Amino acid sequence: MNVLIVESKPELGQLWQRHLQRQGAEVALVHSQEDAILALYRADFEIIVLDLVLEQGSALAVADFASYRQPEARVIFVTNTTFFSDGSIFAHSPNACAYVHGETPPEDLVAMVQHYAAVR
Repeated sequence: MNVLIVESKPELGQLWQRHLQRQGAEVALVHSQEDAILALYRADFEIIVLDLVLEQGSALAVADFASYRQPEARVIFVTNTTFFSDGSIFAHSPNACAYVHGETPPEDLVAMVQHYAAVR
């Protein structure tokens, strides 16, 4: 399973990365839109864990590029805001498969990643 994490907070991204790696996933961790786009050029990903509010760039631009470059990749959006809490993210991003709160326990996030990677 190949996973891309796009998270502005390095500590949080590293926490998720370690949990996924313990389950055998290959994980690339980046912190900005630009780095995410470069990662999508370099490797194929089954799942993208994407912070909806990036400090540098736009999460929706990353998801949009991923849907073009890697249409089979699924996106799990993570956020600590109530933006898109009405579920409208699924209308804006056709590759969205989940929308979770940033304080979701890492083991729950790993379970979602495994589930959506299996149903591709």
